[in-house]
Amino acid sequence: MRIDAHHHLWDLARHPQPWMTGPWADPLRRDHTLAELIPQLAAHRIDATVLVQSSSSTAETADLLAVAAGPGPVRGVVGWADLTDPELPATLAGHPPALVGLRHQVQDEPDPDWLVRPDVLRGLRAVAAAGLVYDLLVTPRELPAALAAARAVPELAFVLDHAGKPAIGGGGDAGWAAALTALAALPHVNCKLSGLVTEAAPAHRRPDRLLPYARHVLDTFGPGRVLFGSDWPVCTLAADYATVHALAETATVHLTPAERAAVFGGTATRVYGLGEPDARTD
Repeated sequence: MRIDAHHHLWDLARHPQPWMTGPWADPLRRDHTLAELIPQLAAHRIDATVLVQSSSSTAETADLLAVAAGPGPVRGVVGWADLTDPELPATLAGHPPALVGLRHQVQDEPDPDWLVRPDVLRGLRAVAAAGLVYDLLVTPRELPAALAAARAVPELAFVLDHAGKPAIGGGGDAGWAAALTALAALPHVNCKLSGLVTEAAPAHRRPDRLLPYARHVLDTFGPGRVLFGSDWPVCTLAADYATVHALAETATVHLTPAERAAVFGGTATRVYGLGEPDARTD
């Protein structure tokens, strides 16, 4: 099963996206639907997807779960819940099977150490107890706290989104690379091969500039802990779906067939506990 482990959908009338600030977001400031994405998945032989939250809203998460319950390729949802809520264990009890993980826009928190606040760590332990995964949306600023949180909650499977958002072309490569190596030393941390095109400065959105970052991810985590994700439609700020997919194909061309199968589906199946496609996706 080939899986796109990271994409978004949104209906702006139902769920505003507060992170869309300024003219840079104008191309994204419209509804993005599953019907628009499906032809691109089919063109690249993608069988299933993981749909990821894009706003801090339980109502949005409910709508994403409704998408997963309907026909189509969505096999799992990484939703949102308030990690600092003392009632989180009760909230997560009996969660729908399609809810495979949680995420919060940690990169938008003023405190770079937000992930290691006692109330957040308590929430992360509740996520683990519920059998869910936690996606880390962080930049290099928050990577030290992400590492500390992962060390503090070893019972929780973590997935680092967008390879920790390196500032490609903006300097600071050594610090990012060292942080990823440290995270990769923890066997319960995985990493998405996603989002690199939008983290690159425009002049650096070329394979020769992007591939070293992708290969550092593969070298440190190993294919068995790396997941391909398109980050559609956010990726369209810099490249279309075909270009993002081609970059991942090029980055993995040196791997064995089994290793490539892990990156393009096996790791996501294992980490998120995804089943095989059923009649809904036929």
